[in-house]
Amino acid sequence: MTTTEEQRVTSVKEAAGRRAADMVETGTIVGLGTGSTVWFTLLRLAERIQSEGLEIVGVPTSMDTTEKATDLGIPLLGLGEVEKIHLTIDGADEIDGEFQMIKGGGGALLREKVIASISDREVIVVGPDKVVEKLGTTFLLPVEVTSFALPTVSRALAALGCEPVLRLSDPGVALTTDNGNQILDCRFPNGIDDPRNLERAIAAIPGAVESGLFIDLAHAVIIGKEDGSAEVRER
Repeated sequence: MTTTEEQRVTSVKEAAGRRAADMVETGTIVGLGTGSTVWFTLLRLAERIQSEGLEIVGVPTSMDTTEKATDLGIPLLGLGEVEKIHLTIDGADEIDGEFQMIKGGGGALLREKVIASISDREVIVVGPDKVVEKLGTTFLLPVEVTSFALPTVSRALAALGCEPVLRLSDPGVALTTDNGNQILDCRFPNGIDDPRNLERAIAAIPGAVESGLFIDLAHAVIIGKEDGSAEVRER
């Protein structure tokens, strides 16, 4: 990627991430997603806490987000300390016209889905390249798997029409998630025809902990633009 292209991508991510942070109201419990776009949300929230006296507490979806939010001075709570979350801001690897998503490129899909499931509102921040007509056409579908069951889950996923590949952190070393599991990245040659039923099918595989299909969880999507503006679409 050229320097100009890197700048463009960064500008788009910053526009979306900061716009989402400006939607947060004082007194809110905020789910804090994971990824490079949400990083700009964290930065803006920290700015607002300092400049406006914004009073929030965040519930992070990963160890990475926990460390970054702590360093920025954003107050945090653990999942066990809340029953519901008012607003979660997170990214996506793909999102379609019905707001169905593939997530998990950062390896935090399980925690992200748990947080999303108890959120009153889930706002997704993306660049225009993440908006697709059909899921699975530009990004592999992650499935978090217990290490013991990797062989059997891999065969079961292949029977669903995909090509599963173990995600590595280094050559020859399987990536380990924050939950101590591994990830199989699944390529569907023609994309995913029925995301809802595929999510159910994967959930029924013993040893498959969670899939990166996020069905009916997003309420709004914020699409960053190169000029620094952002488009907000509501479901």
